[in-house]
Amino acid sequence: MSDDDVTVYEYVGGMPFFERLVGAFYRRVAEDPVLLALYPDQVDLGPARDRLTLFLAQYWGGPTTYSDQRGHPRLRMRHVPFAIDEAARDHWLAAMSASLDEVDTPELVRDRFDAYFDMSANAMQNIDTRQITTPESWG
Repeated sequence: MSDDDVTVYEYVGGMPFFERLVGAFYRRVAEDPVLLALYPDQVDLGPARDRLTLFLAQYWGGPTTYSDQRGHPRLRMRHVPFAIDEAARDHWLAAMSASLDEVDTPELVRDRFDAYFDMSANAMQNIDTRQITTPESWG
């Protein structure tokens, strides 16, 4: 795709693609205790599903409904209240990757989705689970 081509949103088929993708993702969230624990309302994931659908559609060139309703995305700020460690990040990426597979994401844009989701998942991680050492512990 070049700059003169259609947006990713248009290329993948618009809102129906993002609804399928996020629907597949949230089916996985509902079955994954690591991911489900991140959601305050673990019974009704519908509002979170709707927000992610609108956000992704907007990010990839679709309507600005997300920002119209919620303002600037401020993803990092919105995720600060949730303890997102390496395991949660990895589960999130695995669920999204499987969802991208399930909805037959076009090969031409799959790498773009993978790169974006990898970058954003890393940015949302707010707990470092690596052992922190100090000079005193170096022996």
